[in-house]
Amino acid sequence: MHRERVSENVFWFQSELYAQVTAGVIAGPQWAIVIDTLATPEETLIMREFVEHELGLQVRYVINTHYHADHTWGNCFFPGATIVAHSLCREWMREKGTPSLETAKKQNNALRQVKIVLPHLTFSDGELTLRVGKKNLILSSVKGHSADGISVLVEEDRILFASDAFMPMPYIVDGDLDELAASIKKIGRMGLENIVQGHGDIILRGEIDAAVKENLAYLSAIRKAVRVAIKRKSPLEYLDEVGIEECGKSRVYLGGLAESLHRRNLRALYRQMLENKDNLNVEE
Repeated sequence: MHRERVSENVFWFQSELYAQVTAGVIAGPQWAIVIDTLATPEETLIMREFVEHELGLQVRYVINTHYHADHTWGNCFFPGATIVAHSLCREWMREKGTPSLETAKKQNNALRQVKIVLPHLTFSDGELTLRVGKKNLILSSVKGHSADGISVLVEEDRILFASDAFMPMPYIVDGDLDELAASIKKIGRMGLENIVQGHGDIILRGEIDAAVKENLAYLSAIRKAVRVAIKRKSPLEYLDEVGIEECGKSRVYLGGLAESLHRRNLRALYRQMLENKDNLNVEE
């Protein structure tokens, strides 16, 4: 697992086992806050070991940026911590997380220790602020990847843990393209020093504008491709020919998972547009 000190008392972790998923630790003088919990028990426990033994702290809060398994299934490895999330995150972890975990356990024995631990403290609107040491953490909604998504801004350092609203490969299968584009634009206007993506590497200040433009261009490209496909006699065959590179992304992103995510994006957007043709702006 990769680990990096982003600024004073702010640490970043990146999985080597699953999709370059990331997590964070904000350390105070007496306790720490964890942002997301990685995908496997092995790596989650390494992160906890770092907090407890290298920093000499206990984890008081765990923030779940959204309900997906690779960000929440490690909650159980921080006993006694208060779990913080969007209210929808709690609802969907209960409704979707529990059956998904039971299915996953049958396929992966490494998950036998995992239990779903629901958020204790939730919010739906506006912002929620937590303070650790001298740092304010501002939690706010970032929709698009999923409706329960939240970001965490380390206010003093202008570091944003952007959740999966910002990734090398935008992913809308469980979300909404327009909402994701709005979230990306908002992030680009925040005057940040760093963006910690939900997956992938940290984006530095000088790279942010280009990353924002690239992600927005990709979303625009797949929207255009699906609009063209819907006019064709064989729309799904057409979409199968729309390559990731012609939409402005590289297939090597996220350890080679980008191509698969691109295919799922196209199919998901096709289904969504068929369900709401009023958004197509094309002649019938």
